Amino acid sequence: MNLTLPVSQNIELKTLELSDAQAFFDVTRENNTHLRQWFGWLDDDKSVSDIEKYIIDSNKRFSENEGIDLAIWENMQMVGGIGIFPIDTANKKTSIAYWLAEDFQGKGIMTDSIKVVIEYVFEKMNLNRIEVTCAIGNEKSSALPKKLGFTYEGISRESGWLYDHFVDLEVYSLLAKEWSK
Repeated sequence: MNLTLPVSQNIELKTLELSDAQAFFDVTRENNTHLRQWFGWLDDDKSVSDIEKYIIDSNKRFSENEGIDLAIWENMQMVGGIGIFPIDTANKKTSIAYWLAEDFQGKGIMTDSIKVVIEYVFEKMNLNRIEVTCAIGNEKSSALPKKLGFTYEGISRESGWLYDHFVDLEVYSLLAKEWSK
C-alpha cells in the first residue's frame, strides 16, 4: 500500500519503500548537525538496516491507519520528511511533524508540502484537527504553522525529550473549518 501526493511539477510526497532506505540514511547523515539540534530520533538510525526496520514499521502503521510517514522528493532526490501521527480517528485529529535538509530550506518546499498534507488530512482522511508542536527556539519550524494559519495554543511544558533533557514545546492547531486553500 503506497501513497503519493504531488506537490508541484518537481516535488512529491511518497510513503517510504525499502528501496528508499539508503537515500533516507544518506540525507539524514549529511544533515546530522542541522537536524540533531531538534530531533532525538537521529540516534536511533545508526545504519541502513535501522532505516529499513523503520520503513517496515512505518508501512505497518500506515496499513493499520495509525500514521503516515512521507518522504519529500525534489527532482527524484529525497530532501525531507513529513509524518502524520498519531491518527486519532475517534476524535478526528492528528499531528504533523516535519524536517528538511538544510540546503533545501527557504525555497517554499516545506510550506507547499504541508499545504498538500493539510488538504489530504481534512479532505481525504476527514479529520477535523491538526496539531503541530515545535521546540521553543526552533524558529524555522514554528514559522510554518504561523504562516499557514494555525492558532497558537500555548506551551506544553517539558513535553519533548531531546537526548538528555526535556524541552518545552509550542503548540499550534488548525481546524478543518479554518482551512482555506
